[in-house]
Amino acid sequence: MIDETRHQKVRPEHLKRDAYLYIRQSTIHQVFHNAESTRRQYDLRRRATALGWADDNVIVIDSDLGKSGASAKDRDGFQRLVADVGMGKAGIVLGLEVSRLARNSSDWHRLLEICALTDTLILDEDGLYDPSYFNDRLLLGMKGTMSEAELHMLRARLRGGILNKASRGELQVPLPIGLSYDQSGKVILTPDSQVQQAFYMFFKTYKRTGSASAVVKHFRNNGLQFPRLIRGRINKGKTVWGPLTHTRALHVLRNPRYTGTFVYGRMKSYKQSNGRMGVRQLPIDQWHTVIPDAHPAYITWDQYNDNLKTLRSCSQAHGKDRRNHPPGRGPALLQGLIVCGVCGLRMTLRYHSRNGKLIPDYVCQRHGIEYGKPTCQHIPGSNVDKAIEQLLLELVKPITLEIAFTVQQEVQQRLKETDKLRFQKVQRAQYQADLAKERFMNIDPRNRLVADQLEADWNEKLRILNDVRHEYEQQHELDKIKLNKQCREKILSLAKNFPKVWNDSANSDQQRKRMIRLIIEDVTMVRTDKDVDLRIRLKGGATHQMTVPIPLSAWKARKTKPEIIEEIDKLIDHFTDEEIVDNLNRRGIKPSEGEKFTRAIIGVLRRNNNLKSRYERLRKKGLLTVDEMADALNVSAITVKIWRRYGLLKGYKYNDRGERLFEPVTNETRPVKSQGIKFKLSERPKYEELVSHATNEV
Repeated sequence: MIDETRHQKVRPEHLKRDAYLYIRQSTIHQVFHNAESTRRQYDLRRRATALGWADDNVIVIDSDLGKSGASAKDRDGFQRLVADVGMGKAGIVLGLEVSRLARNSSDWHRLLEICALTDTLILDEDGLYDPSYFNDRLLLGMKGTMSEAELHMLRARLRGGILNKASRGELQVPLPIGLSYDQSGKVILTPDSQVQQAFYMFFKTYKRTGSASAVVKHFRNNGLQFPRLIRGRINKGKTVWGPLTHTRALHVLRNPRYTGTFVYGRMKSYKQSNGRMGVRQLPIDQWHTVIPDAHPAYITWDQYNDNLKTLRSCSQAHGKDRRNHPPGRGPALLQGLIVCGVCGLRMTLRYHSRNGKLIPDYVCQRHGIEYGKPTCQHIPGSNVDKAIEQLLLELVKPITLEIAFTVQQEVQQRLKETDKLRFQKVQRAQYQADLAKERFMNIDPRNRLVADQLEADWNEKLRILNDVRHEYEQQHELDKIKLNKQCREKILSLAKNFPKVWNDSANSDQQRKRMIRLIIEDVTMVRTDKDVDLRIRLKGGATHQMTVPIPLSAWKARKTKPEIIEEIDKLIDHFTDEEIVDNLNRRGIKPSEGEKFTRAIIGVLRRNNNLKSRYERLRKKGLLTVDEMADALNVSAITVKIWRRYGLLKGYKYNDRGERLFEPVTNETRPVKSQGIKFKLSERPKYEELVSHATNEV
């Protein structure tokens, strides 16, 4: 029965407005299994009618069932309640207890303040309150604080129990695929041998390649599948097989449980600026519990740390600078191994094309990107790669045989493990076929509906078995061929003649870079005006130093050498352009572009280098043209040419058309027209061509 004091708080203006009944349970589990609490909340409707509200005026808000009251975020029902109270639609707000409305003091006091402003009453299981009264508001505030403290204590108790059990390594948490709990609750390797072999193959392949993507490609290229555990309600705990993805590969590499270590507290939740909860991974030294050798393992703790280190170095978005990531497809031998000798950061790689080939450039631009500064160093990589290649060929000689045997052993072991994993797939298919056969044999033959279905299942399993077995046998034969012919021949050639193997066109750039990384740790480079100083750090700590010239730029590389220009300058004194071309080509001298000199090339070089032509040089010496010589002798030009032909005048060719310049004559050497009377020209021997005795050496 409602007492008199309560009725005094309920006034007619309250009854003119609606009564709002707010119902909430924290989780879906509570909604289904703690039904009595939900029923008690719905029964508050009768309390509202007892205070004078009509049943039609009682509005029930139960859209927040299954949601936590720790925050108003994502609680649409509570937000609707606050909005309606603020607009003066509510005369009273009913809730079983304060914790149903809110477990957050800020949300609770905001509701109290709005109720006081709009003269809205609040009712819980203990009584009726008017937030506009100081005493009622004080009591409601204390209840809200106690509700929030209660939530904190509940969490602390639960958390304390979990942490205490985790510190002993006895807390049972969901295990990743590959690990299972036995009947006594101990962690063991999954009894399925195919699952175990898949994980052993996974970690060995990653140790060899150092790249998660390379592991994924290895499984795909060899037709291998990887297990996955179903976490959903349907078929929960069932192992299914499918292609290995890059995301799953990273998850396996980053999970420390595969090392046999019990860990707890790797993640920490936090509230984001938008009110949502986020999760971030903590560093290893901040994990709550780390118990090594707690259960069987696939890899050691040291191998796990090495894998994490490799993953961090492989990440392109790590945030600091470019690390030593796995070899790419480009031709740059020192990809990821170059350290700037000026600032100490890793240098990035760029390519440019020259004559259809990719040429590497090593660039240190981190400070330029971060702070807008000029590029620290930009070093052409063609000469550097050639020097490193020559060094590798020199270093590999003493250990060639050892490397060959190691490679051979690794290839044999790898093929053996892959073949074993494929055979387990055949065994699994055989087991499924035998199981389907047993089901068919045990059925009553008269039950044709079931028998026909079981027979169809048996036939399907047999078809799958036949396909898997055929695929295994085919790949098994290919592996034999690969080991017996290809691998053995390459290994033997590696032992006998490593330079030939290195230069083999069948080897990819990635394979050459992997060879480089077996020997070289990193290379520090400093560029000077004309050279690049290299400090090469080898595996094991030994160092080598060398200086490599900077390759010429494109225009400088196409420029003719100065000594050739000097030789052409000398030849112009004695020969025409065509004669110079014959002279140079006969001596094997080549231009900067092309195989042979031409008249056009000689003409371009003469003009570009400001070399005087043969005509200008002869004129400078005082030689006369044919017309000038005819005027001086008072004869025709034809007569001058005839006299030159019969040795009466000396003429020198200045071009390839046969045009000549003539030496001036004196009174003693001056020919006259009547000279033919004493000695006929037809009887005079023709004058031989003047032959130059210029040097033929550059």
